[in-house]
Amino acid sequence: MRITIAQLNPTVGDIEGNTGKLVHAMAASHGRRPPDLVVFPEMFIVGYPPKDLLERDWFVRQVLDGIERVREVSRGYPETGILLGAPLPTGRPNGKGLHNAAVLLHNGEVVATRYKALLPTYDIFDEDRYFDAARSVEPVPFKGESLGIHVCEDAWMDSAMWPKRPPYDLDPVAELARQGATMLINISASPFSVGKEMTRYSLISGHARRHGIPFFYVNQIGGNDDLVFDGRSVTVNGRGEPIAVLHPFTEQIVTVDTAAAQPLGAYTPQEEIASVHDALVLGLKDYVRKVGFTRVVIGLSGGIDSAVTCALAVAALGRENVLGVGMPSRYSSQGSLDDAERLARNLGIDYKVIPIMEVYRAYLEALAPHFEGRAPDATEENIQARIRGNYLMALSNKLGHMVLSTGNKSELAVGYCTLYGDMSGGLAVISDVPKTMVYELARYMNREREIIPPASITKPPSAELRPNQTDQDTLPPYPVLDAILYQYIEELRSVDEIVAQGFDPETVRWVVRTVDRNEYKRKQAAPGIRVTSKAFGVGRRMPIAARFRHS
Repeated sequence: MRITIAQLNPTVGDIEGNTGKLVHAMAASHGRRPPDLVVFPEMFIVGYPPKDLLERDWFVRQVLDGIERVREVSRGYPETGILLGAPLPTGRPNGKGLHNAAVLLHNGEVVATRYKALLPTYDIFDEDRYFDAARSVEPVPFKGESLGIHVCEDAWMDSAMWPKRPPYDLDPVAELARQGATMLINISASPFSVGKEMTRYSLISGHARRHGIPFFYVNQIGGNDDLVFDGRSVTVNGRGEPIAVLHPFTEQIVTVDTAAAQPLGAYTPQEEIASVHDALVLGLKDYVRKVGFTRVVIGLSGGIDSAVTCALAVAALGRENVLGVGMPSRYSSQGSLDDAERLARNLGIDYKVIPIMEVYRAYLEALAPHFEGRAPDATEENIQARIRGNYLMALSNKLGHMVLSTGNKSELAVGYCTLYGDMSGGLAVISDVPKTMVYELARYMNREREIIPPASITKPPSAELRPNQTDQDTLPPYPVLDAILYQYIEELRSVDEIVAQGFDPETVRWVVRTVDRNEYKRKQAAPGIRVTSKAFGVGRRMPIAARFRHS
């Protein structure tokens, strides 16, 4: 069978635009010999995740109209089936009222629908909120094959993936194989996180090897809000060997002939820091574009975080669409001012300098009667950050640029950031990137030529809000802080478990207390781009007004 994989980038809610992408892909897939089947990702017609749009009746009606258009399109390709994902009404009075469905169309008819059986409701997923699970699974006969069509999570019921306890009782892939499927096809919208690519490949290859059946995995790409989808669609033969591997983070349409395809050799995942870089670039590009902006503005301090954010913005949007702004105070070192200017020159972006000292003095004079008798503290430092945030937001309003905030995950975790100051912005680009990984990104960006000035990488990080300030005056060394944060946030370890790994008990307790105390700040942060397995945002739902004791 000749199957075309359409690894595409849908926009959530844009049924007309997504259907247009399908029409283009159908035309592109038909050369001298048409494919038997063209496969699109999970929920392709609406993009994933559509969230509470699914609760609007008018939206579901638009989905059905979109499927009707695809049905008409399929008449023009009588030799080819079209398989795509869509939300479909269940037709039952009870339950959520929708299925997460795979729809197979051929020659003007819907010839089969198959529904997602395993509904993920953990971390970033909330499918049980919207969908009813399939009551059973069965293959679809099509063109002499028995297609084991299933949707995303249906392939993740592998005991090796769940060391504690498998979350489901049904194994859809095993059941499809038991019923005689000759080919497994998984339509997916699987978000990116560091290291997930190899996990997915091992899962897919294991299913194919275990059942002796070829496996087609079709994933979407693109950024939708805080999620980035990396694609990396893959086909493996019945021995679990890759016979087609699509590029990550790139739209691609590839046809695979199962009768003629040869193994490609060992599967090689993308280098992890390269994948993080590409995920951030795509996530930034799509977020800015899909919400209706074309240009961005960034405050450049001369430090590594703003430098990396700016370089990502240029890679995503082009240098002509990025404005850098230096906003020096009396505490800004000449070295930092030089580094910001050098970065702007390296990237070829427009760069402006707007000093803040005059406005800062006006703030201090206005507040002096109310601060009388109180020593200077973080208040005066934060005023500087808030002036800078106001400058950037004023430029955003006047010029129509989106502000990109530049704080990293380590800072956001412990609240080493200023509400309505450096946290201001429409997108927090590196808010899921730990500080130690920010350094890795900078070195990766400089692999061919200097983009990030060397001093921005080598000098001690500092907010430069008071004389001789460095981050390590307040925080543990970043390698220690990031290691503790990883154990607490991503691995969900208790204080005692983290201390048992050899960390200083007082440092661990300080980090955990500080993370908990700053939940209110993170609730007000701009959306970020998820690249780790546990980002701040929709996938981490901690109470704010709470009191609990760690053990």
